[in-house]
Amino acid sequence: MSETILVLGSAGQVGTDLVSTLRNIYGGSRVIASDIKPVSGSMAEEGPFEIVDVLNDSSLTAIFSKYKPTIVYHLAAMLSATAEEHPKKGWELNMDGLFKVFDICLEYKVKRIFWPSSIAVFGPGTPKTNTPQNCVMDPNTIYGISKLTGERYCEYYYNRWGLDVRSIRYPGLIGWKAKPGGGTTDYAVDIFHQALDKGRYTSFLNKGTVLPMMYMDDAIKATIDITEAPADFIKIRSSYNIAGFSFGPEDLASEITRHIPSFEIAYEPDKRQLIAESWPQSIDDKEARAHWNWKPDYDIERMVSTMLQNLKSFASSK
Repeated sequence: MSETILVLGSAGQVGTDLVSTLRNIYGGSRVIASDIKPVSGSMAEEGPFEIVDVLNDSSLTAIFSKYKPTIVYHLAAMLSATAEEHPKKGWELNMDGLFKVFDICLEYKVKRIFWPSSIAVFGPGTPKTNTPQNCVMDPNTIYGISKLTGERYCEYYYNRWGLDVRSIRYPGLIGWKAKPGGGTTDYAVDIFHQALDKGRYTSFLNKGTVLPMMYMDDAIKATIDITEAPADFIKIRSSYNIAGFSFGPEDLASEITRHIPSFEIAYEPDKRQLIAESWPQSIDDKEARAHWNWKPDYDIERMVSTMLQNLKSFASSK
């Protein structure tokens, strides 16, 4: 049977790349992109696109009834910095949306579901280096609290009703196809745009703020790999640690200057600094590597080179 794949929240940073990759694998007509607002470009032109509000029961029922998806990627969420500005709305979208999607997936007998967690589930009491899969988790942001709660519900729905949910804890993600979306690690995306456009960047995180990061291609690979892995490979039903590489703003700037020697960086930390300081600096992902053969392809050098090349090619094609 051919899979029918629904991506909820597809217009964000992850969804933009995920939809494109899935359509290359399964064909445009088998991958339904959806978001709460209309989109333009390839996402709307190369396959079905539907406007869906995950907080609206009739909106969800309409798309599930129309397409009867067998695999669902539920990406609709409010990210860390934005959720701190709107904590009640952040909780509502991140948690009520999760319940509604899980329940309708049970109703329509969806085979597999992917839901992303985040390193935001960790907090000030978490070990900072080589953060293990199981440790103290005391998030102090509404985004992190909602993600940790979501992890517990992933495991609960699997144990209680057999809902086959798979999840990974994304580190900071760096990609070139979508603009930054309100996350604390989004400086590591914006810095490339500013380096090419202006030759300088002012970081909202301070020098020495080391965080776990990952190039988007690796994140998409991990997302699809865990979703398509045999069920008996998935031994953790909350969410898996995955790791790429770690750096601070000055490390990234230094690597960029190898390609753009005149590039300059300044530092004006804002309220996002406190969020970043509560997160790990590096992640231990040995369980993901052992259970479903996770392994990243990119280090910081390859990531920077690829980002600049892709952004230059995109700009020249416009």
